[in-house]
Amino acid sequence: MRIRIVDAFTDRPFAGNAAGVLLLDADSFPDDSWLQQVAIEVNHPETAYAHPLPPGGEADWALRWFTPATEVDMCGHATLATAHVLNTTGAATGTVRFAARCGILITTAHDDGTITMDFPTAPLTPVPVPDGISEALGAQILSAHDTGPHIGDLVVELADERTVRALTPDFAALVAHSKRGIIATAAAEVPSLGYDFVSRGFFPRVGIDEDAVTGSAHTALAPFWSARLGREELTGLQASARSGLVRTSLRGERTLLTGRAVTVIDGELLAAP
Repeated sequence: MRIRIVDAFTDRPFAGNAAGVLLLDADSFPDDSWLQQVAIEVNHPETAYAHPLPPGGEADWALRWFTPATEVDMCGHATLATAHVLNTTGAATGTVRFAARCGILITTAHDDGTITMDFPTAPLTPVPVPDGISEALGAQILSAHDTGPHIGDLVVELADERTVRALTPDFAALVAHSKRGIIATAAAEVPSLGYDFVSRGFFPRVGIDEDAVTGSAHTALAPFWSARLGREELTGLQASARSGLVRTSLRGERTLLTGRAVTVIDGELLAAP
């Protein structure tokens, strides 16, 4: 069984966010325990599993994602990685529809090598800043927003880009403050550098202290910053150590996320289901 390691939201190896990708030949997923064991072995933020669906339905492929600790409802970078593998191997071309736990997700590969993902826009709800979260992050929080059930993150606005980049969170303390993770964000200090806002994503609850580039979080960051900056087309920089760019386009109830991906490892998984 072929397994690929793909770096997503980047055009070069060893940057962006890494994901394992397995395209399955069967018409159903293997046992959950096997899927989780492979994700533990891969030991990247996400491992994606996809199998083809019968023609004529609402989707072309079924898709699931596992961290080394658990299955998640939505993942952007591993979806981008899967679409990249499908298109570069010829298993699918152009537009691909995925059936996932969060609904139907659509990806479109473009001639310039970028891939656009059509995801549901996260419903943002302002909430009081939870007690103790500023201390856990190590920075004062200007505002907090819940992102709804599919993502389960808490978006927190900080004073500036420098504050976001300097965060050194207490990950054990952050576990209590969201269903999935905490997204810290601020406006770009110098937009002429090619991005409009910055973010960092912390997910200790699902076994990832800091995620390199979180595509799904940008379905919340897009409406958040579009409302503040007055533009539907934006670019976000996730300011992790590996870093990555996500182009966002707000389309009402849908958000388009565009990025690049590169396959770094193409090998064989010997432990079959």
